[in-house]
Amino acid sequence: MISDDLAAEASSLDARDALRGFRDRFVGADSPLVYFDGNSLGRPPLATLARLEDFVRDEWGGRLIRGWDESWMGLPFAIGDEIGRVAIGAAPGQTTIGDSTTVLLYKLVRAAFDAQCAADPARVEIVVDRDNFPTDRYIVDGIAAERGGRVRWIEVDRTAGVDADGLRAAVGPETAVVLLSQVAYRSGHLADAEALTTIARDAGALTVWDLCHSAGSVPVRADEWGFDLAVGCTYKYLNGGPGSPAFAYVAERHQDSLAQPIQGWMGTADVFAMGPGYRPADGMRRFLSGTPPVLGMLAMQDTLEMIGEAGIDAIRDKSIALTEFAVRVSDSILAPLGVTLASPRDPSQRGGHVTLAHPAMREVTARLWSQDVIPDYRDPGGLRIGLAPLSTSFTETLTGLDAVAAALRAIAA
Repeated sequence: MISDDLAAEASSLDARDALRGFRDRFVGADSPLVYFDGNSLGRPPLATLARLEDFVRDEWGGRLIRGWDESWMGLPFAIGDEIGRVAIGAAPGQTTIGDSTTVLLYKLVRAAFDAQCAADPARVEIVVDRDNFPTDRYIVDGIAAERGGRVRWIEVDRTAGVDADGLRAAVGPETAVVLLSQVAYRSGHLADAEALTTIARDAGALTVWDLCHSAGSVPVRADEWGFDLAVGCTYKYLNGGPGSPAFAYVAERHQDSLAQPIQGWMGTADVFAMGPGYRPADGMRRFLSGTPPVLGMLAMQDTLEMIGEAGIDAIRDKSIALTEFAVRVSDSILAPLGVTLASPRDPSQRGGHVTLAHPAMREVTARLWSQDVIPDYRDPGGLRIGLAPLSTSFTETLTGLDAVAAALRAIAA
């Protein structure tokens, strides 16, 4: 049962929320369903309904193959530049939409590793932490085996993430590449990306940042912080839809010296020459491989417009307020039931989601899904509460956490 004090606090926070009007721009936000999974798949914007219909009827249906010459060929770079501008702090010409997160991570880590080894054969290590997202770890392990390198693992606390001391102890004259997540997928730990980039650079390594759980939720200053390369998905806080293509950032200073390993026709200097050999294009085009996924790029444009309108700093302010509120509610109604916080308590060290730990959370998740309360589960015993600042309200947060408490009591009965 929600206390009057918590209900009043949620109502007051919603009334004072400078971004509250954005919630009405998402499909389903006016329903009683509680959505705690915006950090895995964001709600679709209402504007996307018309955008998709118009595209199918007018551009695809009306212009047909002429659409490639008229606009589609440039979409990966136009939308990439907008991601750079509103979400990751990148000047134009450094970000593009491409393949899946997995494929883009492979391309950039492999390109960075090869360049580093060519410049200094002693640099054969790829540094990654043992609690990074599985895809990141699997890719690094595969590239090391493929290229005769090795993985240097950083041991981390699963309720936290990589810090300066941990990275400093892992890098050295044999380090080629460091792959890090700005926000840890399990705990929500927010890395000090600027400091860690500096540590890697001082050791002579190139960094590849995984921005999947940060782009659109926390500020990223890719240019200012000296990023070398980065990859992020677009179906979380950018609301690009299920399986929407990822984006790649390559700092301008590296673009013409890196050779990406999946040589496709779209990355050539003259796409339609159909020549006998592969000659890479200049700039970001060389990091493309196949035909751009035009349909998959459409939906994210509406969220990028909203992020530009709201401002990423205001989005971060609300994200902090939401997670702080979630932690207070958990302390009040869940801690007495044995729930512990498996995320950093300091909001400056936490991204846009909170993980709550209890041995029964897998069963709790299954119960909640049947009740239209949608969190997700991560071992060991972690219930992730993903709070998308543009589409999540404080009252929704309280309602969902009260349902978590009810589920735990029911299981214990």
